[in-house]
Amino acid sequence: MESAKPYGLTVRAVIYDESGRILLLKRSMASRNYPGRWEFPGGKVDRNERFDDALVREVREETGMSGHIKRYIGAAEVKLPHVNAIQLILEVEARGTPAISEEHEGLTWATVEELLSMDMVDWVVPFVKKYLLH
Repeated sequence: MESAKPYGLTVRAVIYDESGRILLLKRSMASRNYPGRWEFPGGKVDRNERFDDALVREVREETGMSGHIKRYIGAAEVKLPHVNAIQLILEVEARGTPAISEEHEGLTWATVEELLSMDMVDWVVPFVKKYLLH
């Protein structure tokens, strides 16, 4: 009998610039999951960490930007080989100029329409169509 995979909580930031474009990061080719694909900044919530603190931390670690949560947008479930990840996606108002971390190999700003044609991690396009496409 196959054992059930654990659930993990992750947080993702939708960060808009003054033109309404969204910040996207390109995963490193060395990434275990989705190498070379685009995603929103974010990551897992550590044990005993609040999800809002985790998101602010992840944004700082992955982009060098500071910020605060503006609003909750939605959630997505991602089934990975080792874990079922629950993604909480929130809009973050960020300050500063984004920089690429060691975890990523690219950074871009894209409109929602441009994002739909990019090589995104699997859950992003359905999420965007449901929550961000007006």
